[in-house]
Amino acid sequence: MDVSETSGAPSYNVNRPVFNQESFQSYLHKREKPKTPRREKLLQYFRYVFCSTKKAKSIIISFVPILGWLPKYPVKKYLLGDIVSGLSTGVMQLPQGLAYAILAGVAPVFGLYTSCFPVLLYMIFGSSRHVSIGTFAIISLMVGAATARIAPDEMFNVSSMNATNSTELHEARDALRVKVAAATAFLSGLLQFCLGLLRFGFVVVYLAESLIRGFTTAAAVHVFVSQLKYLLGIQTKRFSGPLSVIYSFLAVCSNIKETNIAALIVGAICMVILFGVKELNARCKSRFPAPIPVELFVVIIGIGVSSGLNLAQNYEVNVVGKIPSGLRAPVLPDFSLLPEVFADCVAIAIVGFSMTVSMAKIFAARHHYSVNANQELIALGLCNSVGSFFQTFPVTTSMSRSLVQESSGGCSQIAGGLSAIVVLLVIVALGYLFEPLPQAVLAAIVMVNVKGILKQFMDIPILWRTSKHEFVMWTVSFIASLLLGLDYGLVVAVAFAIFAVVYRTQSAKYRILGQIPNTDIYWDVEAYEEIQEVPGIKIFQSNASIYFANIDMYVSALQKMKAFGKNEVVSAEVPNEEIQNGISSVQDTTEYDANDDEEPAAFVKSVADTHSIILDFNPVNFVDSVGVKTLKMIIKKYEEIGINVVLAGCNGSVVADLNSLNFFEKTITRDLLFHSIHDAVLHCQNKAASEAIPIEITSS
Repeated sequence: MDVSETSGAPSYNVNRPVFNQESFQSYLHKREKPKTPRREKLLQYFRYVFCSTKKAKSIIISFVPILGWLPKYPVKKYLLGDIVSGLSTGVMQLPQGLAYAILAGVAPVFGLYTSCFPVLLYMIFGSSRHVSIGTFAIISLMVGAATARIAPDEMFNVSSMNATNSTELHEARDALRVKVAAATAFLSGLLQFCLGLLRFGFVVVYLAESLIRGFTTAAAVHVFVSQLKYLLGIQTKRFSGPLSVIYSFLAVCSNIKETNIAALIVGAICMVILFGVKELNARCKSRFPAPIPVELFVVIIGIGVSSGLNLAQNYEVNVVGKIPSGLRAPVLPDFSLLPEVFADCVAIAIVGFSMTVSMAKIFAARHHYSVNANQELIALGLCNSVGSFFQTFPVTTSMSRSLVQESSGGCSQIAGGLSAIVVLLVIVALGYLFEPLPQAVLAAIVMVNVKGILKQFMDIPILWRTSKHEFVMWTVSFIASLLLGLDYGLVVAVAFAIFAVVYRTQSAKYRILGQIPNTDIYWDVEAYEEIQEVPGIKIFQSNASIYFANIDMYVSALQKMKAFGKNEVVSAEVPNEEIQNGISSVQDTTEYDANDDEEPAAFVKSVADTHSIILDFNPVNFVDSVGVKTLKMIIKKYEEIGINVVLAGCNGSVVADLNSLNFFEKTITRDLLFHSIHDAVLHCQNKAASEAIPIEITSS
């Protein structure tokens, strides 16, 4: 190869033979890989695992990461930052745990349990140093949908205000909802743990970012609407299932006249404070060593105002109520509820994992370490399933707390463990202080915390300008999750995403390629004026793989897309249905009656003397059996009218597909496969020059 400089730009000249598949393999020496029987492979693996101390140690450390990083923990470098970060995050865990418990349909104290036990477990089994595990609005709302469906208010006649039975009915309803929430945590954790053991961490790649953002935006709307009744201090029943967000909003509107003014004033003041201080934190984060814990301040102010003015008695403001001190003894989840919550648990397991691993990867890339998606599944599974014995509900990563944990100096999982200890101290000794806290304050905290997710509405104009496909996916995910509920909405969104992928492979772009003069570069003839078609050769390209779902469109595009100029159309449909209905030999489908006017007219040779067609396979990743049979049919049909069809740019996997699917035979050999388009063009030109190809003109 000669390299030279022309007008300041490097150029090169290559002198080599034209390569087809046969000559290419004879030119090189294929690297032989030793073949080991499967039995021997299994024996080697188990011998390596169980007879190697080093391997056994690495397996244990990968399953329990704390055994790997704790002995190497740099105390002087990390400890101070972890202490500050742990305290800051723990201060946020307290009000959020109380608030999100109401979203889940259980008493606030169970939010504190959920903010403690799973966090300690994640410190042991988690691989991310910066994510904050615990309660999160979207997961809590999904749990709340399950508790409201299985233990609705109507089941206990809670709407009736009989003073004698009201307390007992409330207690019975709340006890059942706690069982439902714990069963949901157990089963979703079990699913996550099993998927982690089976190395299914890769499934998160099937959840497109636009799908997740549309889903979480709809969930934020659900969360916001569900908190309106607590902010206004009115009584409405909880709705679940399709259209629940509309029913909830209409119920609030129909009872708007019963608004508790005192609760509304308290909640509105808290929202103003929260918005203001959070905006200050965002704008001055570089100046503050840690964000101002405004949520804790709001809780303290709410408790002080409620206690001083006795809001519960004098103004009938709903408060948190009794919070038992101390830890509860572990109890088994109610396994009889597992079939009823299975569908909810599948959705919770997927959403919880996707949010955790996405945040973990962001922080890992920022701080130059790696996280294991499978280990994150295992860690989340243990957090949820083991935590359920302490009557917790499902957990995942909180975006706001994770950002605080990172920005306040957190360097390891120690910060998360310290935040759990802060919550534990409140559970053991200080829980009674939160009893007079107005529920309107907790509603304000929840509603302000979803502000960041609601900002995702700004995705709509951006996606409309950049990608219509992702815009449609975002919209479908949002509308389905908003109207059908989060569980069914997620199913519809994932199904639509799969359909969209199939549709895009079916709706491939088809092009006729031409040559940039005096180069071996071939491009779409309609892209640039300088590009010219090679005389007598048509180069056809599809930007998708060739398989049963798009083969008809491939053949149709080859026949109709100016592949033979304005007056040169090969118009017959290749009978793909016959192939799919079990015809094993393409030879059978190529036979036709010579007296039949339609069949010969389908494959006519043009007056422009097109002697060769090159099918560009550079963008093709795989070919299936239907595609192979149809390709054989195309080659034979055009061969019958004197047009030579060759393939160019097949990668190794495509060649392997062609081999395994018996593409090659006596008349179709490996000589039809060329290393590049230019190789194929030179071959076709040389063949046309060496052979006298008669020009057949079909009379009209």
